[in-house]
Amino acid sequence: MVKSSRGSRAGEQNQNSAESEGHRASSPTMIWLLWLSVAMSVVVHWIYKVNKDYYILAFFARRVRTKDGKPLDSLVPMPKGRTLFANCFDLYGKDSDQVFTHLRQLARKSGNSYLQYSMGFSNFNVIDAHNAAHILNHPNLITKGVIYNFLHPFLRTGVLTATEKKWHTRRSMLTRTFHLDILNQFQEIFIAESLKFVNHFEGQNECVVSLRDHIARFTLNSICETAMGIKLDEMAEKGDRYRENFHIIDEGFTRRIVNPLYWDDCVYNIFAGHKYNAALRVVHEFSSEIIAKRRILLEEELESRRATQTADDDICVVRKKHFAMLDTLICAQKDGLIDHIGICEEVDTLMAEGYDTTSIGLVFGLMNMSLYADAQELCYQEIQEHIRDDLSNLNLSQLSKLNQLSYFIKETMRLYPSIPIMGRQTLEETELENGLILPKRSQINIHVFDIHRNPKYWESPEEFRPERFLPENSRKRHPYAYIPFSAGQRNCIEVRHAGDEDPDGGHPQAIQDPACYRSQVHCLSSGHNLAL
Repeated sequence: MVKSSRGSRAGEQNQNSAESEGHRASSPTMIWLLWLSVAMSVVVHWIYKVNKDYYILAFFARRVRTKDGKPLDSLVPMPKGRTLFANCFDLYGKDSDQVFTHLRQLARKSGNSYLQYSMGFSNFNVIDAHNAAHILNHPNLITKGVIYNFLHPFLRTGVLTATEKKWHTRRSMLTRTFHLDILNQFQEIFIAESLKFVNHFEGQNECVVSLRDHIARFTLNSICETAMGIKLDEMAEKGDRYRENFHIIDEGFTRRIVNPLYWDDCVYNIFAGHKYNAALRVVHEFSSEIIAKRRILLEEELESRRATQTADDDICVVRKKHFAMLDTLICAQKDGLIDHIGICEEVDTLMAEGYDTTSIGLVFGLMNMSLYADAQELCYQEIQEHIRDDLSNLNLSQLSKLNQLSYFIKETMRLYPSIPIMGRQTLEETELENGLILPKRSQINIHVFDIHRNPKYWESPEEFRPERFLPENSRKRHPYAYIPFSAGQRNCIEVRHAGDEDPDGGHPQAIQDPACYRSQVHCLSSGHNLAL
């Protein structure tokens, strides 16, 4: 009995000891679970609180608010993204054609200006004239969007991509060189280059033309001889290399836009940027050679002026001879207003903008000539009526009579604007007229292509109708329904290079349709599937 009692007590002690050890072992686990629960609660509460002001899954993009507190989707459509991460990866894997198609589909589906969140930014996409007018004229919305930073390796910070203070300085410096009186001096260059273009096909009753190559060479020659004061006759091969590498750089720009990982400069430079260094070197060497050549020519002209000037003369002013934009920059460097790098920035910018956009406009203009034979015939007969000689005496007075051609070109630029999208960003919280309050660093994308085809302003917008631009048909139209050269403070500085005093870009100067003076243009493909 004693032994049994002792054994029972020993068993109970062992059991109690094991239970105590179990409690001691489970206590840290319980404490950790408790702390984990508390931590998770804090994190969830923090996420819930932060998510009211930031779209966390869009990499902490600041949320847009409304002035009167209404739900955001009651003012603007908000298209859903492809993934959980808002609209961050909507463009991933797409090429330039697919990106363009995607944006057009979004505009049609939304029906109005719409809002997206992507890669840490809120993006307000404008497809109506009213919002475009307010934004383009807003005194605090002149800073270009973030994607313009992707152009810095190519254009650096010229007048297109410069921030506010630098832009004001460079813009005022360049504006006087695009005055109509100065551009009129270049009429003979425009005529000579146009005739040179047409003479390529002299004696050929019918010929198949690759518009892209011929037009690109024509526009690059024109911009270099007018804005830069340099003929490319002895640099033809280098001009061809410039155009080839320009398109390589353009492909790199698109590649960076569609891949969010490449938005970071370091990541892009490590994994992709180095592939475009050779192309950048070619275009920069080309522009540097043009600058060097013009320095020599300008110095020779200035030496000649010094020999004949009076005491009050300024040798760096416009004379009877052509005074190129590049001359203004070189003279500004002598006055300490700009350095050599600054000149390179502006030359790269003006060459890229002037060459590429003009080339696109001409290609689509000739395409429409081929597609719409009746409109082509009206332009041709008008030219035959008002321009009777061999074009060697062509002047503004004659061009001003070509109304049909003016309407034709405007309608072409409506349907196919050379710059289909423009970007701005907010530097501070900004309230718009529609009641949206955009946070700091919001991106504003103005879709010119969609504004130009918005049925609010254009009847049957997909149809080609030059008569839309007859004075009686344009009078009641919203002034910002047609903005091929942008508008407001940061409108295209070369607008007069592309058109006359008409702010819509009316009668052609640099954009002279050289083929329509002597030839007829026919389309080899049905519909709009054209290999241009």
